[in-house]
Amino acid sequence: MSDAILVLEDGRTFVGRAYGATGRTVGEIVFNTGMTGYQETLTDPSYHRQIVVMTAPHIGNTGVNDEDPESTRIWVAGYVVRDPARRSSSWRARRSLDEDLVAQGVVGISDVDTRALTRHLRERGVMRAGIFSGDALVRPEGERRPVDELVDEVLAAPQMAGADLAGEVSVAEPYVVPALGPDGAPLAEPRARVAAVDLGIKSMTPQRMAERGIEVHVLPATSAIEDVLAVGPDGVFFSNGPGDPSAARHEIDVLRGVLDRRIPFFGICYGNQLFGRALGFGTYKLRYGHRGVNQPVVDRTTGKVEITAHNHGFAVDAPLDAETAAPFDGGRYGRVRVSHVDLNDDVVEGLEALDLPAFSVQYHPEAAAGPHDAAYLFDRFLDLMTTHRDGAGSTPDAATTGKGAA
Repeated sequence: MSDAILVLEDGRTFVGRAYGATGRTVGEIVFNTGMTGYQETLTDPSYHRQIVVMTAPHIGNTGVNDEDPESTRIWVAGYVVRDPARRSSSWRARRSLDEDLVAQGVVGISDVDTRALTRHLRERGVMRAGIFSGDALVRPEGERRPVDELVDEVLAAPQMAGADLAGEVSVAEPYVVPALGPDGAPLAEPRARVAAVDLGIKSMTPQRMAERGIEVHVLPATSAIEDVLAVGPDGVFFSNGPGDPSAARHEIDVLRGVLDRRIPFFGICYGNQLFGRALGFGTYKLRYGHRGVNQPVVDRTTGKVEITAHNHGFAVDAPLDAETAAPFDGGRYGRVRVSHVDLNDDVVEGLEALDLPAFSVQYHPEAAAGPHDAAYLFDRFLDLMTTHRDGAGSTPDAATTGKGAA
């Protein structure tokens, strides 16, 4: 196993061993606090252009299977672990994690102090970094490359602020996930039809809607409002995804087209940030973000606390204290309130329009690796669509839409 070095843009370095593919990779370095679900993390498109540090010390013990990926490939730019498993020990494993990283060309590093690295990122904030191993550590003439040269290479990498990345991870062509009945068989007549705009969607998301009898039409991020309307949707869904929401001007314009037509809307993660910007609120970059499966979020309507799965580095800047008029175009979208708040740092975790059939959350209700506290949100979306359809455009009160019902 060859040597590897992790270089941060502020000059701090961590020396370890190559894990996965050898070579060079650069990106924004972030940490994930989940104790489980590393395969879902690796295949989450929201991690595009990011080097992920796992805070759990032992990674790879269950190997890799063919059932749990959230997309068709690994999306992380690089992978940092402390103690990789020597062998897989799950009956579901088809290959080792190391083998999968090598096969997909993902450069990683192991045997580093991930606790010290995580503390550094918490204190300094996330930043650009690079992993270098094998030939990437030496010059053509054979001498070792100096750290200053590697730092310069890291500093030449693009920053996440201002990055418009949804189009790089979105599906190229639309596809349909059919509605399912209680027995798992396709329904002849779906309970609702949803146009889901893929900004980096995880495969479990349309599956969770399909299980509730919803027919899901997954559309590329480049879709226009005409493409969305062509589905004849009872509702529109905006998924998770990578990048800076302030750069997603096309997607925000499409979302405003949805809101103008009073089509029920549900957004998660990146979709929550775009909903906030469509309403006229700002967004900002968090110091080190929320990434993991243990974030406590309070539902301000019921007072219940949910343990939730997160992966985001940006947040909506909206007032927490009371309902307010949506700032866009002189209050064109009526009143809005912050529905959910993170108990760790008071970050906005959900928005609810009071005069439109629209809401969003900043976390993952599908949470393939768990927890499942927020699964009710898909039920709420279905209730919102059916109530709106049956009530000829009325907006249901939050208390009657299943919100907060575990």
